[in-house]
Amino acid sequence: MCRSIHTLHNLAPAATDDEVHAAALQYVRKLAGTSKPSRANQEAFDRAVAEVEHATRHLLGALVTSAPPKDREAEAAKKRARFEARQRAGAAVSATA
Repeated sequence: MCRSIHTLHNLAPAATDDEVHAAALQYVRKLAGTSKPSRANQEAFDRAVAEVEHATRHLLGALVTSAPPKDREAEAAKKRARFEARQRAGAAVSATA
């Protein structure tokens, strides 16, 4: 469920509002143990997402680093390469079993 939460700090370009919201939503979903709350819990769920989103924006605004910003495209390429390597390793294991 949390695989879609990605590092948002020190990226070029900076994290968007949509990315911050998506990370907050995934975090609350993980804590609540559900991807879709019941009607009885919807208000509490939405409030939690908004509060986590707010805290995330404050955190990202307060963090400092001397490292240069990470290039989004380069990071995405690394992630794709790791995924493909896992897929190849899984296929090799399945072929020998």
